[in-house]
Amino acid sequence: MITRRAALGLFATAPIAYALTSNVALAAEPEVFQNPTAINGYDPVAYFTEGKPVEGSGANVVEWNGANWHFATARNAAKFLENPEAFAPVFGGYCAYAASKGSLAPTVPEAWTIHENKLYLNFSLRAQELWREDIPGNIEKGLANWPGILG
Repeated sequence: MITRRAALGLFATAPIAYALTSNVALAAEPEVFQNPTAINGYDPVAYFTEGKPVEGSGANVVEWNGANWHFATARNAAKFLENPEAFAPVFGGYCAYAASKGSLAPTVPEAWTIHENKLYLNFSLRAQELWREDIPGNIEKGLANWPGILG
């Protein structure tokens, strides 16, 4: 039999337990880095076709994997739709070097690498340098951490 004191104790701790568990669910980061659009509004296809970051346009938007992706041209948007996994950056566009270290970081368009036909973005040009010191090793570490680091 539960005493009145025990019952009050349960009721008193229930909101705390609920708050802790509900905050964990709300704290998870989205699978794709968004600021407010995927990968800062840059066209992921352009990294492959033009070899540089190209800002996307609000006129060429594709919704995929919970994010809006902007493209410089309708043609790039169509290419992406044909095979999004071929063009979307690994680790959802979060910093690949940070992922290799078990954490998340935003990215800048200028810090990028295409390795074995996959796009990787980094937090900064310095993070890109560190990333490039051991790309295969950093990929392996990042994949071991992903997607658990999303929270």
